[in-house]
Amino acid sequence: MDKLLNDLLGVVGSAGVLTGDDVTQRSVDWFTGAPCRAKAIIRPRSTEQLSQVMAICYEAGQPVVTHGGMTGIVHGGVASPEELVVSLELMNQIEEVDSVGATMQVQAGVTLQHVQEAAQAIDMQFPLDLGARGSCTIGGNIATNAGGIRVIRYGMMRQQVLGLEAVLSDGTVVSSLNKMLKNNAGYDLKQLFIGSEGTLGVVTRAVLRLQPHMPSEQTALVAVPSFDALTQLLNLVSRELANSLSAFEALWHNHYQLMTTESGKHAPLLADDSPFYAIIETLGVDEAQDAERFSQVLQRALEAELITDAVLASSHAQRSQIWAIREDIEVLVRELKPMFSYDVSLPIPHMNAYVEELERRLHSQWPDVGRLVVFGHLGDGNLHIMITVRDDSPDSRRQVEQLVYPPLEAFGGSVSAEHGIGLEKKPYLSVSRTAEEIALMQRLKVALDPKGLLNPGKVIAFE
Repeated sequence: MDKLLNDLLGVVGSAGVLTGDDVTQRSVDWFTGAPCRAKAIIRPRSTEQLSQVMAICYEAGQPVVTHGGMTGIVHGGVASPEELVVSLELMNQIEEVDSVGATMQVQAGVTLQHVQEAAQAIDMQFPLDLGARGSCTIGGNIATNAGGIRVIRYGMMRQQVLGLEAVLSDGTVVSSLNKMLKNNAGYDLKQLFIGSEGTLGVVTRAVLRLQPHMPSEQTALVAVPSFDALTQLLNLVSRELANSLSAFEALWHNHYQLMTTESGKHAPLLADDSPFYAIIETLGVDEAQDAERFSQVLQRALEAELITDAVLASSHAQRSQIWAIREDIEVLVRELKPMFSYDVSLPIPHMNAYVEELERRLHSQWPDVGRLVVFGHLGDGNLHIMITVRDDSPDSRRQVEQLVYPPLEAFGGSVSAEHGIGLEKKPYLSVSRTAEEIALMQRLKVALDPKGLLNPGKVIAFE
């Protein structure tokens, strides 16, 4: 073991340094299972230990890649054999729960599900929710500014963070664990780290904002006859259920059919002959009143021919059955393998035109094997696009990316709605950001990480 690892061993102990097979047995890619190739994985148990680790790495000029729950899909956690990984998996404690102030202070390695359950225990909720809740960590959610299914009501992860603590590349600890909703005392430094994907600092702790528990949950799966009807339906429920609407998820026909009829995994709760489907959900406080209002709005939508059929969940099991059609990514991976996954956003009125043109160009280039599946958080302009051309070679990937990313510029869209940039989307950042914006990002990177040691090569070029 070289001197650097010996020095780090002195800080984190033998359990805090993994090498050899303990490194390569870990994956850096959820879809492919590609192994970690880092020199070693360092696992601090506290901010103080991480500060010492980073100070040692800074002095040695050692690049560091941060790992959370490793549920990302843009290769943000890829590490070369010359790089070290810092995993926050042992920093997984909930430090304080304040039911009066509606806050929770946690370490970065705690999972999203653990936070949700701790909030439920005091009859509150942490509203961020996504399919990887059992594996993804709060630090990773912050670093990528995670979105999920309730953005339409509660906003992105950025809106759930009141304060945070981060360690800079040289070991400096910036602790801004603010617990107040209002604090205009100078720059809001936490915003530098939220969504920065570990390139400006390593998030170690956070103060999260909790919301009141909503005991009433209404969920429906509906069939929709056209994209125009889908947008009108969104407008209707946004208006009529404004105080309770928590999710509006759109499923294109290709997604619904694959997840139900083709895969055989999920029962087709509605006939699979509609061009679009939507999952609509509300959260409220009065079960009887909310159920009646929800049913009335869906009846209006049916009468206006915005929907052609609907299934309303009458139990938690039925709600889970509906959401499984949306969230079972494993089915998509199995059925479309090898698969390319894309996360984009664009103005809602342009969504269908974009998808139709993408499908046309895909089938033109790969007439026999090209296939795409589309679903997403329609209420916040986010589409998830899964594409297979039955070949996952680098050349095929680049060709498909050319179909997906450059056309977004004309629509004023973004190459990343909620998954970040990582390595995968770095070449296309200019589609969504101006040269001036990118230059400012580079200036921030140089200011906070002058040696370019934090998650090197990700998001932007180091200049």
